Amino acid sequence: MADDLLRLHAPQVLGALVRRYGHFCEAEDAVQEALLAAARQWPEQGVPDNPRGWLIRVAARRLTDQLRSDEARRRREEEAAQLSPRDALTAPAPGENRAPSEDDTLTLLFLCCHPGLSPAAQIALTLRAVGGLTTAEIARAHLVPEATMAQRISRAKAKVKGVPFRQPGPRDRDQRLAVVLQVLYLIFNEGYTATSGSALHRADLAREAIRLTRSVRGLLPEEGAVTGLLALMLLTEARSSARTGPHGELIPLDEQDRSLWDRRAIEEGAALVEQALAQGPAGAYQLQSAIAALHDEAARADDTDWPQILALYDILVRRTPDPMARLSRAVAVAMVHGPRAGLAEADALEGELAGHHRLDAVRAHLLERAGDLEAARVAYGLAAGRTLSIPEARYLRMRAARLLST
Repeated sequence: MADDLLRLHAPQVLGALVRRYGHFCEAEDAVQEALLAAARQWPEQGVPDNPRGWLIRVAARRLTDQLRSDEARRRREEEAAQLSPRDALTAPAPGENRAPSEDDTLTLLFLCCHPGLSPAAQIALTLRAVGGLTTAEIARAHLVPEATMAQRISRAKAKVKGVPFRQPGPRDRDQRLAVVLQVLYLIFNEGYTATSGSALHRADLAREAIRLTRSVRGLLPEEGAVTGLLALMLLTEARSSARTGPHGELIPLDEQDRSLWDRRAIEEGAALVEQALAQGPAGAYQLQSAIAALHDEAARADDTDWPQILALYDILVRRTPDPMARLSRAVAVAMVHGPRAGLAEADALEGELAGHHRLDAVRAHLLERAGDLEAARVAYGLAAGRTLSIPEARYLRMRAARLLST
């Protein structure tokens, strides 16, 4: 419970400090120190009545200590203090609420997803500043040394230093929001299907992406793209418990035990899909969530409404240049019109996805369905050699070995 509170309040506490003092880098460090102090003290002493006010006081104290260490910063602090109410950093009395607005969460997301940062830097800074994860936790999630991740975060903070702490104007808000949603989607995808390492699923990253997206939707409930992204995450994550066997082996969608799927998440996701599709023209996230809902609502793999899924993919590929969407459409084409038709669609992506293990894996699957077992075995082997995910490689080699003995 304490961890949940810390992650809930972290972006609001950071927002309060940045709005008052600026100095994003120093404020973020101060908030991390306050979070660590809370993680040590709250389990022993109990959660304070006003946890957010407690965190603001502690973080502000750490920040002002940092600012006092530098003469120039000391002058800026004194100027800011003259403009602030004397009791601005005290916890509100019962029934009062001077705490920062939750809009700070969205403002922080816009800052962390600044277009001047690389996608990797955007993800790291978002998990640190908005998600409240420590550098060590982020490093473990991405399978890199803590020192490497610390440098990445440090460089990201340096790049956004001096960027005004405010939401983008109306002219570029939609474009900036799209970047925020893309970063959240990338975090979720890395959690749901890890691109490297021994684990297929990194539940902490997937859950954090869902939590952050839920927060954004709370602030922007009428944005169809936000609603659609949350629905897509819930409908996809609902299958996570059935995706691996007892030894961590990958189980494909059509072979999963659907009784293990999270029905509550599926119901919530399906309801969100309906809302998302009613909130304006359907974009990529709305369409992908509608496709996910059709998969999740089928009681058996044979009950999947593939013609409807193909129709949704037809719309999706007309609206997005993403070759992965076209690769998924190739599977839908195969399920409706036969494996050879799907192979023709997959082969057309050879230029854009040459060397990508997912293209090889799809081709292998469709070649196997078409009865060309030797070509399928070769394609499975290629895919296994190109993926960095150990569970995926093990699964693909198992499929190739099975065909060899056929």
